[in-house]
Amino acid sequence: MKNLEDVKGVLNDYGQEHLLSFYNNLNVNEQHLLFDQVSKIDFHLVDKLYNISQDEKQKQPILQFENVSRFNQEDILQANQLENPDYGELTDAEQIKQIGKKELSINSDLMKRIYASTIEKKTDSIESIEHLDKSKISEEDKKKYEEIGLEAVKKGQYAVVTMAGGQGTRLGFNGPKGAYMLDLNTEKKSLFEILCSRLKEIKDQYGVVIPWYIMTSRENNNDTIKFFEANKYFGYIKESIKFFIQGELPMMLKNGNIVLEEKWKVKEGADGHGGIFTALKKNHITDEMRKNGVKWFFVCGIDNVLAKLVDLEFLGLVIEQKVLVASKSVVKASPTEKVGVFCLRNGRPSVVEYTEISEEMSKQTLADGELKFSEANILAHIFSIDLVDLIEGGELPYHVSLKKTDYIDENGKKVIPIEENAYKFECFIFDAFYKADKMLVLRVKREHEFAPIKNAEGVDSPQTARELYINYIK
Repeated sequence: MKNLEDVKGVLNDYGQEHLLSFYNNLNVNEQHLLFDQVSKIDFHLVDKLYNISQDEKQKQPILQFENVSRFNQEDILQANQLENPDYGELTDAEQIKQIGKKELSINSDLMKRIYASTIEKKTDSIESIEHLDKSKISEEDKKKYEEIGLEAVKKGQYAVVTMAGGQGTRLGFNGPKGAYMLDLNTEKKSLFEILCSRLKEIKDQYGVVIPWYIMTSRENNNDTIKFFEANKYFGYIKESIKFFIQGELPMMLKNGNIVLEEKWKVKEGADGHGGIFTALKKNHITDEMRKNGVKWFFVCGIDNVLAKLVDLEFLGLVIEQKVLVASKSVVKASPTEKVGVFCLRNGRPSVVEYTEISEEMSKQTLADGELKFSEANILAHIFSIDLVDLIEGGELPYHVSLKKTDYIDENGKKVIPIEENAYKFECFIFDAFYKADKMLVLRVKREHEFAPIKNAEGVDSPQTARELYINYIK
């Protein structure tokens, strides 16, 4: 959209004219900011997400859209051929590819009818998934896997992607979360520097520079780059560190209006950690990886100070077992710990959230006495670059949740709600597992590889992370 009239036309088409209600009363800078933001919104996608979330029959927006998005190819092709008969002569693969590119029109009502006809026939089957305990791997095998992993690293076949779009607000820190300084008693180090140290170890030990891609947010991207510049990229190679911005989607009120946070600003939220694949694609990162010969990339969050960005043994296992995706897990601290756990959903790799497991399920045990659903997700994944090809269009299913957010009403007044009033749309990274026939789950020791910083005090705080980190590096 190149001009104001184009924007107005699109807003009119999607019933979002209110976004420019106060445009003429804004100053020039505010008008520019609002125009730039609105012109970048994918109204077709947002409208589709809202409409599906409103399926009154199911009364469960997240379940409805998740299942619609997880149709098998036969369901999608049936809908496509009914709605687009001209494409009947294309092969199934060609149709699926074009659907992924949004070149065909899929009627959401038809998709929902197909879903409604199958929902009573099949409910999700949740079963435990096999895992490999890292501590039980023989020394001989460990050496073998490390050598395989090291060979891949030396050939430039490995990259690291870190998700660092959050702010340090919950820690009482004003700035990117990765810039938060952790007190290690003898010195203070930022979370960025702590994670970078593992890359530097590989560089110093083997002379290999592993590319590091850092996903930021629109809110903290500039500050993150400035922080790296001020700290001289922590002694790493500047050209091997690249930043890219995570996608965002507008929040929507229950009546379908996109939320105006201010008269000049649309309320947008990050599209979830699963949005990493869309962001990698849109920023041509995966193209760059392929060009440079990268075959596997590790994904982690910025807030785990024990994350092993380069675990040669883990990488070697992945290569040896020829899987498209692998993840590390830790044993749940208790049956009721509020964490997602790895599982098989309808026979395919997935993660089941603690809200989906009943108390009875959470306490189920196997023959050896271990919990049936024991492997907690710590956001430490290796993906094959080939898996990205299976995610058509780079997108995963969207999940819907209700949040409470302030908004500007039709009279220009700020409304502060007392209950959840707006939809937020997100992708979850573990939905990518569903694309693989199998995955490797490697159980590791919590005290060796999982020290998250999420809260200012108490559990998963700087204090607990500091203790775990210091005890590990002793």
